[in-house]
Amino acid sequence: MAAPALRLCHIAFHVPAGQPLARDLQRLFGFQPLASREVDGWRQLALRSGDAVFLVNEGPGSGEPLYGLDPRHAVPSATNLCFDVADVGAATRELAALGCSVPVPPVRVRDTQGAATYAVVSSPAGNISLTLLERAGYRGPFLPGFRPVPSAPGPGWVSHVDHLTLACTAGSSPTLLRWFHNCLGFCHLPLSPGEDPELGLEITAGFGLGGLRLTALQAQPGSIVPTLVLAESLPGATTRQDQVEQFLARHKGPGLQHVGLYTPNIVEATEGVAAAGGQFLAPPGAYYQQPGKERQIRAAGHEPHLLAGQGILLDGDEGKFLLQVFTKSLFTEDTFFLELIQRQGATGFGQGNIRALWQSVQEQAARSQEAEGCPELSAASSENWRNSAELRNICRRPN
Repeated sequence: MAAPALRLCHIAFHVPAGQPLARDLQRLFGFQPLASREVDGWRQLALRSGDAVFLVNEGPGSGEPLYGLDPRHAVPSATNLCFDVADVGAATRELAALGCSVPVPPVRVRDTQGAATYAVVSSPAGNISLTLLERAGYRGPFLPGFRPVPSAPGPGWVSHVDHLTLACTAGSSPTLLRWFHNCLGFCHLPLSPGEDPELGLEITAGFGLGGLRLTALQAQPGSIVPTLVLAESLPGATTRQDQVEQFLARHKGPGLQHVGLYTPNIVEATEGVAAAGGQFLAPPGAYYQQPGKERQIRAAGHEPHLLAGQGILLDGDEGKFLLQVFTKSLFTEDTFFLELIQRQGATGFGQGNIRALWQSVQEQAARSQEAEGCPELSAASSENWRNSAELRNICRRPN
């Protein structure tokens, strides 16, 4: 355990100048500007909602952006996870001894509010780098080198980052698990009883539809670090690319697929985001017609018609429930997206929800390939989350 992560400081993005990510985080999701920096062609803006902080780097500029590096990735992307550690110097020495690449050795930055030291380490997870940060005693609102940005209080829809999901190439999860364990102190977090860390949780979607492998990792006890989830496709799909494979193709490799943002009131948060113009993926109507689903929703203290109207998913039993809703991609490349999540005692990731949605998307993908010459079906299939029964009825309509 070379450099145990103590806390997630921020998640950094790299986007071209003028890309609307920073604007959308404020206007649609209630994030508020925290601090900014404009130097050498870089515009860096930190935004916060509760304890969740996103750093948007607009460039490219000359040299590297402060507290990170420029991966020069082909598409806009989440590119860096910044973690607080106890001793940056000792951590980078140990990581280098383990064979890790340290493209930015320890750098000390100071302003009138104090000082911080950071280093940047490459990771095996696609274009994701890791910033190790030591900032004990720093008194400013963000980090040295940034100026505060006055802002009004936000709506408070999001309190913190619940989890981070990496889309990985098939078969790479065990290697990534070992790397995060050896280098940052993460340990396997079973998502099902007796789960094998090498296999993770396998969610199959039916014959010819493939499936998904999820492997969860948690930081050491006492740390304030979100769960890290590794997602990869299972072999066996005979239709077109599944969601993970589509991300890998559009993102040009592995990377951060989505961030789960915790909200204390998912109904209120979803209503607020939608009213501001945010767009969510709508699950198939049949999801809410599953046997026992209405009873399950009511047992969790919610109204079925309200959740269905907002596309909110609910999973769980025995008094422990999980509610989730997923946004559409924040980038035109249809890659990175956000998830709003509320936990009512549940600690997993909605395996029932994952299976139902995975299967519905894959089935519709298969139908769209079989429906050449049926223009109405092609148009309907572009909305991946329509009711599967509705699509079958379209195909049966007479010309």
